[in-house]
Amino acid sequence: MRRFEFVEGTSSKFWEPELKGNTFIVTFGRIGTAGQRREKAFPDEASARKEYEKKVAEKQREGYREVTEGAAAEAAPAPPPTPKKAELPRRVPVATPAPESLNAAAEALAALRARLGWRSWEVTTRARRARRALRALGGVDPAAHAELAGTFNALMERVVAPRQEGRLPLRHALALLGELDVAAFVRATEVWLGAPSAAPAATAVARQASALGQPELALRLGLLLAERPGAAGAPSEEGWSKRWKFLRPHVEEHLTSKGGSLAAWAQSVDAAGDAHLAKRLSRLEA
Repeated sequence: MRRFEFVEGTSSKFWEPELKGNTFIVTFGRIGTAGQRREKAFPDEASARKEYEKKVAEKQREGYREVTEGAAAEAAPAPPPTPKKAELPRRVPVATPAPESLNAAAEALAALRARLGWRSWEVTTRARRARRALRALGGVDPAAHAELAGTFNALMERVVAPRQEGRLPLRHALALLGELDVAAFVRATEVWLGAPSAAPAATAVARQASALGQPELALRLGLLLAERPGAAGAPSEEGWSKRWKFLRPHVEEHLTSKGGSLAAWAQSVDAAGDAHLAKRLSRLEA
């Protein structure tokens, strides 16, 4: 039998409901006494149960607390389920790289490398073609494919090469890395950090990746920081804001788990005199 009690001020009462077939029975009174017993018959068991549940709900609203042995665990509401952490979607659609696709990507990378130092629109055109070719591979690690490894590594080195030798713009390099396994980004940042004459923006992105301590988030952040909305083929400012709005909770959760904050992290990244990068960093905190 269930038992409910109300103890407040001078009140010290109990209330015990019971069902027996189509009869609803209650025993009530002061705690410590046998109390009074009342019975009420109903046309059927369903009607009696309805009355039982109605009266129990009323007593609970009045402040009665159930003290039935073992009822606490049963009556206590289950804790709300922990919200499932939203996962970042894949950057690249799943695909199985065929030999012809690998060869096409290798040719596109070589063509891009051959155009470095030419007019910017030509470099941009070749970079787009190379990006499309890499995307068809399904997120491979170029180090695992001999057709790609050498040329791709050479392109990443050209990000921090002297300008007169034909530098690969950082935004193009990151766009290529965005189509590949994150391991390629990790190796590229190591190259950029180790270059004696590194381009300021590339150095800053490499440092922010190291400070963040999460390569996948760092790569996606790098893509946002290096993008120049308004340039040919680049997303609009509105598109940039939407992408950052989606990524921001993931970045903040990661930084918070490490005892940091987005504001502190953004302020710690040295833009190295790059005005565009400094502007983008300030936008992260807005």
